[in-house]
Amino acid sequence: MEIEVLKTRVQAVATKRESLLRLLEQPNLGTLRIDVNQALEELDDLIDEFKRTFPEEVL
Repeated sequence: MEIEVLKTRVQAVATKRESLLRLLEQPNLGTLRIDVNQALEELDDLIDEFKRTFPEEVL
């Protein structure tokens, strides 16, 4: 896979992080809060791994 394609895809996923944060602020999430937290953790891990793998690329 080309680095530019990968970068574009990671950027697209990273833009969803704000949506997850807003969702996490909702008081009526119940047990869904666990899934949202897990999604945030995995998204952060993905972004960190991308940055470690391609340190010269900027997201």
